[in-house]
Amino acid sequence: MTFLFLNLGGGEIFVVLMVVLLFFGSKRIPEFARNLGRGMRQFRDATNDIQRDITDSVKDVKKQIENDNQE
Repeated sequence: MTFLFLNLGGGEIFVVLMVVLLFFGSKRIPEFARNLGRGMRQFRDATNDIQRDITDSVKDVKKQIENDNQE
Protein backbone atom coordinates (compact mmCIF):
# COMPACT_ATOMS: atom_id res chain seq x y z
CA MET A 1 0.00 0.00 0.00
CA THR A 2 1.54 3.27 -1.06
CA PHE A 3 0.31 6.78 -0.35
CA LEU A 4 0.90 8.68 -3.56
CA PHE A 5 1.05 12.14 -2.01
CA LEU A 6 3.52 11.09 0.71
CA ASN A 7 5.21 8.22 -1.14
CA LEU A 8 5.17 6.03 1.98
CA GLY A 9 5.30 2.26 1.93
CA GLY A 10 4.12 -0.25 4.52
CA GLY A 11 7.38 -0.20 6.47
CA GLU A 12 7.47 3.57 6.76
CA ILE A 13 3.84 3.68 7.89
CA PHE A 14 4.62 1.06 10.55
CA VAL A 15 7.56 3.11 11.85
CA VAL A 16 5.45 6.27 11.96
CA LEU A 17 2.69 4.46 13.87
CA MET A 18 5.21 3.09 16.37
CA VAL A 19 6.67 6.57 16.94
CA VAL A 20 3.17 7.97 17.46
CA LEU A 21 2.39 5.16 19.91
CA LEU A 22 5.58 5.83 21.85
CA PHE A 23 5.09 9.59 21.81
CA PHE A 24 1.42 9.74 22.82
CA GLY A 25 0.94 6.43 24.62
CA SER A 26 -1.82 3.91 24.06
CA LYS A 27 -4.31 5.70 26.33
CA ARG A 28 -4.15 9.06 24.55
CA ILE A 29 -4.43 7.83 20.94
CA PRO A 30 -8.21 7.08 21.08
CA GLU A 31 -8.80 10.47 22.71
CA PHE A 32 -6.72 12.16 20.02
CA ALA A 33 -8.60 10.32 17.25
CA ARG A 34 -11.95 11.22 18.80
CA ASN A 35 -11.02 14.90 19.01
CA LEU A 36 -9.74 14.84 15.44
CA GLY A 37 -13.03 13.33 14.28
CA ARG A 38 -15.03 15.96 16.17
CA GLY A 39 -12.94 18.72 14.65
CA MET A 40 -13.44 17.35 11.15
CA ARG A 41 -17.19 17.08 11.78
CA GLN A 42 -17.39 20.68 12.99
CA PHE A 43 -15.43 21.87 9.96
CA ARG A 44 -17.73 19.96 7.60
CA ASP A 45 -20.83 21.32 9.35
CA ALA A 46 -19.49 24.87 9.13
CA THR A 47 -18.71 24.40 5.44
CA ASN A 48 -22.23 23.10 4.81
CA ASP A 49 -23.73 26.04 6.72
CA ILE A 50 -21.76 28.54 4.66
CA GLN A 51 -22.75 26.79 1.44
CA ARG A 52 -26.41 26.80 2.52
CA ASP A 53 -26.24 30.53 3.38
CA ILE A 54 -24.76 31.35 -0.02
CA THR A 55 -27.40 29.26 -1.80
CA ASP A 56 -30.20 30.93 0.16
CA SER A 57 -28.78 34.37 -0.61
CA VAL A 58 -28.63 33.58 -4.32
CA LYS A 59 -32.24 32.38 -4.26
CA ASP A 60 -33.33 35.58 -2.46
CA VAL A 61 -31.54 37.75 -5.01
CA LYS A 62 -33.12 35.81 -7.90
CA LYS A 63 -36.59 36.26 -6.38
CA GLN A 64 -35.94 39.96 -5.88
CA ILE A 65 -34.81 40.36 -9.50
CA GLU A 66 -37.86 38.44 -10.77
CA ASN A 67 -40.19 40.63 -8.67
CA ASP A 68 -38.50 43.80 -9.96
CA ASN A 69 -38.84 42.62 -13.56
CA GLN A 70 -42.54 41.83 -13.13
CA GLU A 71 -43.34 45.33 -11.86
